[in-house]
Amino acid sequence: MLVPDRGFAPFGVIDPSLPNSLLRALDEGLPSGLAGAAASLPGERLIPFADAVYRPLYRRPRKILGIGLNYRAHAADLSASVPTEPASFLKGEHTVIGYGDVITLPHQSTRVTAEAELGVIFGRECRGVDESEALQCIAGVCLILDQTAEDILQVNPRFLTRAKNFPGFFSFGPELITMDEVSALFPRLSDVRISTVRNHEIEASATIADMIFSIPYLISFHSQVMPFYPGDVISTGTPGATVITQGDIVECAIEGLGILRNSVRGPGDANPGD
Repeated sequence: MLVPDRGFAPFGVIDPSLPNSLLRALDEGLPSGLAGAAASLPGERLIPFADAVYRPLYRRPRKILGIGLNYRAHAADLSASVPTEPASFLKGEHTVIGYGDVITLPHQSTRVTAEAELGVIFGRECRGVDESEALQCIAGVCLILDQTAEDILQVNPRFLTRAKNFPGFFSFGPELITMDEVSALFPRLSDVRISTVRNHEIEASATIADMIFSIPYLISFHSQVMPFYPGDVISTGTPGATVITQGDIVECAIEGLGILRNSVRGPGDANPGD
């Protein structure tokens, strides 16, 4: 867990009863007050930022649910009509990479885009919940870069699963920010600003207030269709995409919550994260 301006506190150091695996900790139930407990630790028990080695938050979430066209400006950029219901898709665990890993462009596509998004991570089982209860199912949020083989998708919108599921097409992390931490930073979740950044230039930016469907609505709507489990992720949509090519550095930047950064290389057979 991040301790601002000081370093990182492993779960096992904050509370020896917690597993060091985040996914296992979510499955067993994260206790409240973790941020305060981490902040009270002496400096010698923290991992300095310079010594931290980044990895995906975990490798095998049961579900990754993406939301398409959930920002008004992004829908307008794509000349798409504003949807009346959420447009969603699933991504496989093989797409997962983390901060600092490499996005390898697939040889099947000549136009890949990256999209900065806010992710919500479930902390308990959730099925058929009302909007008023939806955020109680969430352990925290994270930063996401969601990739799309846009040229494949443009051939036929039914090719969405293929366009979204190449290895390395889902980067998330570098940390889980608990809802207590989010509330302390943002009295109104709608004020959170998300930016898609390529080579240090902002390509698209918007606040959550620009979402067509709110986060509680997305959780409630999809929980009527399917159960969610601890560690499941909803990637809540992007304010805008940027085309990425070999040598680019792409980032999801969320004010107050941090930066998720990945480099891009050309087509190849190497595994993501190498």
